[in-house]
Amino acid sequence: MSNQLELRHLNYFLAVAKDLHFRKAAERLYISQPGLSRQIKQMEEDLGIQLFERHNRKVVLTKAGNYLKNELSIHLKQLDDIINHAKLLHDGKKGQLKLGYVGSAMQQIIPNLLLKYKKAHPDVIFSLNEIDNQKQIEDLLNFKIDIGFVRLENTPSTIAKKVVLKDTFCLVLPKSHKIDENNFKRLSQLQQEPFILFDPEYSESYYNKVLQVFQGSGFTPQISHLTIHASSIYKLVENNFGISIVPKSLINENVKGVKFIELHKIKQRTELSVVWNKNNRNPLLIHILSLIDKLNL
Repeated sequence: MSNQLELRHLNYFLAVAKDLHFRKAAERLYISQPGLSRQIKQMEEDLGIQLFERHNRKVVLTKAGNYLKNELSIHLKQLDDIINHAKLLHDGKKGQLKLGYVGSAMQQIIPNLLLKYKKAHPDVIFSLNEIDNQKQIEDLLNFKIDIGFVRLENTPSTIAKKVVLKDTFCLVLPKSHKIDENNFKRLSQLQQEPFILFDPEYSESYYNKVLQVFQGSGFTPQISHLTIHASSIYKLVENNFGISIVPKSLINENVKGVKFIELHKIKQRTELSVVWNKNNRNPLLIHILSLIDKLNL
């Protein structure tokens, strides 16, 4: 790479690659459009690569430009993380761990893990975000999070996975529903009821596992609502919009308007897994994965 090429040139390139519009990119960068065009042209000459095809009304990335955009987006993010980690060390912190999770992981798994971890590493900063399954995988691939907790069966080859919990399913019914633990025999008793389920966009593999529960009981459910939040499910059930099935780890005894019946006789189970990018170089990741192994989560 030419000695004339600087980090700012890479950021200029990424801005244009994102907007595919020199004027919009220049406005975001607070520089003039002609100045930005000159910088990109100079970058192309220094590299000996055409990055953009310029037409009268549009700008298009070349194959080389698209490749560079994808790779730089990842590696510059890693560079930002390295610099931020250095700043935390300077401030007396050991670093930062960014966690993504689905709601059920926050009931017991994550609080127990963080309490144990903080005892050994009190100077670590945690960033916690509830994110749907597929978005967690995307964020792991782009190094936006360090570790995730998902309900997915398949992950890309660069994403490592370890099952931390095998969960039974539970029925969620309004408190006033005539079916309770004493008279519940089989799921088919409820085949005329509307069901409220997690949206397949939350996790297609989890959604399909729930459908297998119904198939094993000999009927196809009437689905009245789809949502991505357990709290929404409980509120809809409480107000008699339907009933639901959720993982046992999502049982919340503080929700007063619903009741839970564990489906312990059915064979289907749902798995909660911890996932991480094999190429993640955050030194704290090794520590928390080691703790997960010790706790036998």
